[in-house]
Amino acid sequence: MAVAFHDINSAVGLKKLDDYLLARSYITGYEASKDDLIVHAALSKPPSSEFVNVSRWYNHITALLRISGVSGQGSGVIVEGSAPITEEAVATPPVADTKASAAEDDDDDVDLFGEETEEEKKAAEERAASIKASTKKKESGKSSVLLDVKPWDDETDMKKLEEAVRSVHIEGLHWGASKLVAVGYGIKKLQIMLTIVDDLVSVDTLIEEQLTVEPINEYVQSCDIVAFNKI
Repeated sequence: MAVAFHDINSAVGLKKLDDYLLARSYITGYEASKDDLIVHAALSKPPSSEFVNVSRWYNHITALLRISGVSGQGSGVIVEGSAPITEEAVATPPVADTKASAAEDDDDDVDLFGEETEEEKKAAEERAASIKASTKKKESGKSSVLLDVKPWDDETDMKKLEEAVRSVHIEGLHWGASKLVAVGYGIKKLQIMLTIVDDLVSVDTLIEEQLTVEPINEYVQSCDIVAFNKI
């Protein structure tokens, strides 16, 4: 069943969306999808920092759109009280490889059956070197992430929980400062900073395949992304 939101550009609508995202990283599921793009496109402007969870989610989706786009299909979402969202508004097609096309066009001009002169050889070498330089992989960017790690109950040993979390070692992942934050009823959650190399570490994969599986799930009930910022 599709998730429905009403008039999300109003304070009341934003508050309901903020409450909805309190324990969720995305509108539906465990990865960014077209559902996130639909809600993102329906917002007429970036949400106020007053709505902490919406702001965190909005900035994360905006960053994904700048970096790699969103390919997940989602489960379906309805945004009532907003202008209709077209397919074009949520589409994130891959960027065309114009340099490769230009190279192909250049190749069309070469006489494959004629004898290549020294000047043509030199021009071809320079062209190949230029294409190689322009397509050379850039240094991967980094991001700073604030993670909420929630225990099962007030009897969970938070020291062992943090030790279990920090025991995860992945190339491109660096754990930072942490603190315990009271949730209520004697329960505390762990807030911990981490720095990741974007091309090497996916925070969603880290949560799903490392932090919420055995043996760490003996202490960890769930994890949520509180903030996600490019460095």
